[in-house]
Amino acid sequence: MARAKHPGKKKRLVKASRQTRWAPFWTVPKMYGKARRVHPGRHTSVKRSWKRGKIKA
Repeated sequence: MARAKHPGKKKRLVKASRQTRWAPFWTVPKMYGKARRVHPGRHTSVKRSWKRGKIKA
């Protein structure tokens, strides 16, 4: 990839990185109650890793 990224492409990459973050930890008890232990990664909108699933940026 080029050293200097085009501003539009950079914006798209930033948005994609935000979408793959885990949801906040407090969403778990809010959705399921206190007793249920679920990983906050379940609540993210897009599941993507650097290795699989590339971005059309």
